[in-house]
Amino acid sequence: MQPEVIAFSLLLTPLTAAVLIAFFFRRSGKVATVLSVGAAALIGILSYILVSQSGPVQKTYEWLTLGSFSVSIGFLITPTAGVMLLVVAFVGFFIHVFSIGYMKGDPHVARFFGAMSLFMFSMIGLTMADDLITLFIFWEMVGLCSYLLISFYHNRPSAIAAGNKAFIVNRIGDFGFIIGIVWAYWTFGTTNLSEMQAVIAAEPSLAITPIALLLFCGTVGKSGQVPLHVWLPDAMEGPTPVSALIHAATMVAAGIYLLCRISAVMTFDALTVIMWVGTITALYAGFCAITQRDIKKILAYSTVSQLGYMVAAYGLGSLIAIENGSGPLVGAMTGGVAAAMFHLTTHAFFKALLFLGSGSIIHACHHEQNIFNMGGLAGKMPLTFLTFTIGCLALIGFPFLAGFFSKDAILYLALEHNKIVFGLLVFGALLTALYMTRLWCVVFWGKPKTGKAEGADESGPVMVVPLIVLSVFSIIAGYTSLYPAVFYDLVHAIPHPERADHWLIVILSVLAVIVGFSFSLAFYKPGAHQDNLQRKLPAVYGFLAKKLWFDEFYNWYVAKVQQRLAQLLSFFEQLIISGFMVRGVAGLASLLGWSGRSLHIGSIHGYVYWFFAGILALWLITFGF
Repeated sequence: MQPEVIAFSLLLTPLTAAVLIAFFFRRSGKVATVLSVGAAALIGILSYILVSQSGPVQKTYEWLTLGSFSVSIGFLITPTAGVMLLVVAFVGFFIHVFSIGYMKGDPHVARFFGAMSLFMFSMIGLTMADDLITLFIFWEMVGLCSYLLISFYHNRPSAIAAGNKAFIVNRIGDFGFIIGIVWAYWTFGTTNLSEMQAVIAAEPSLAITPIALLLFCGTVGKSGQVPLHVWLPDAMEGPTPVSALIHAATMVAAGIYLLCRISAVMTFDALTVIMWVGTITALYAGFCAITQRDIKKILAYSTVSQLGYMVAAYGLGSLIAIENGSGPLVGAMTGGVAAAMFHLTTHAFFKALLFLGSGSIIHACHHEQNIFNMGGLAGKMPLTFLTFTIGCLALIGFPFLAGFFSKDAILYLALEHNKIVFGLLVFGALLTALYMTRLWCVVFWGKPKTGKAEGADESGPVMVVPLIVLSVFSIIAGYTSLYPAVFYDLVHAIPHPERADHWLIVILSVLAVIVGFSFSLAFYKPGAHQDNLQRKLPAVYGFLAKKLWFDEFYNWYVAKVQQRLAQLLSFFEQLIISGFMVRGVAGLASLLGWSGRSLHIGSIHGYVYWFFAGILALWLITFGF
């Protein structure tokens, strides 16, 4: 089968499922489930076949031509795109399977699976796009699907508010992104990714910092980087499988993938900003997670933190490439791209596992999400406990699990380029161990604290099997020797530190895990009934709980600045535009019309008077002035 046929089939499969559900099976949850899950399975098969093709796959078609301006549409499958495509397909399928059990009995299950299929279509289109304009179209469709799924429980005001917040905050980042696309076209004469790289390779001076930073705005919004991170924790209002699919493994990772796709436009100054934004985000989100009580929000802030690691890895590795004289433009794969995509891949497995594990817990506890209302679940849900524990260990970087290897690569890049960033990222690893151990101790150990926890029981096979599969990959995904040959470029670009540096990184990384784990275990106690940080150090807890007042500042800005500016503009519009320019001109035209009409009253006396008035006016004009 031709690669382009497979690529189009990949796009049409989820789109067909979404259209059939929307037009024919909106009231048939069982049929919608079969269509959506079946489409996800077919996506996995087609993705593997496409990625297994030898060499990059590229096909471009002219879509729109307006004079000298033209837009192409097509696909470009490189090793980077192949990694992203298989992550979306593989993780997406098992999340669909999990959803069968989680959404069972929901009256709107058809709408849920229809939106999931539409999201898969949008995400696959984004992954394969070979042009910034095409990528941006799918980028916005992904945002729309995110809004639909976050606001799935539309009878809850909090869900509607969370969906609106996600949509608006992402539009801020996307505004910078689209300006960057326009500027890129103005500078390079094209938005095709391959053509842009060729233009910049021929004339490196065309790559300028403003274009790179404007395109990076898309990553800041979509991947929840500071200061546009505020939408992602609130997005947990959607069903838990949505949190796993969109806000752990795929959509939020699209920003990281975007950076890897546009490496050609990056400059040293832009990469320095990117490195620091990622580092600050990784550290900041770790502090925020410490005070959260909602199990999904703890994982959400963990996602923000890990996305910060990926952004920092991209910036660090690309800076090293420039300093070594090769630069991000020369090869398709630098250490930064490799390390970022490596951590993106491992993170997709263990974070999807953790979110689905939290869904299993929430489902068993009758939709209780406060960790201090749980407890004692290790004995009641042994499979969920085991798989969730593996996910926790992989996330905190426990030796020989997936997260250990990918985080090791990031720390090596930091150690080589910037010792301060290295120290901050190691401390971030300590925070990760601290808040995840807190969650693990409170949820699974001690005695059940409420009747909901007391009545919890292990989830059914359709929910447990995906947990087991993802837990296996959370163990083995860090062993690059297991990767298919198609990922050769990615695997072999991952940094391999010298032995002395490697042992330093391993020792410090493991030490951070041990310190964070031990402190959390001693401070919170297994099965704690209340937050000991709040009880013993209320001032520290209160400060961390405010999360540096980002939400408060945005609320103040909207209410006191934006709203008043909008009122001023509304007054200006009513007075000047609607009042003077519209109503005034209309009134003047009406007056002139009335005056003209008054000249034709049908009376001979009137016409005589107007005749003499005209003569008088003519005389005054001629002789009076």
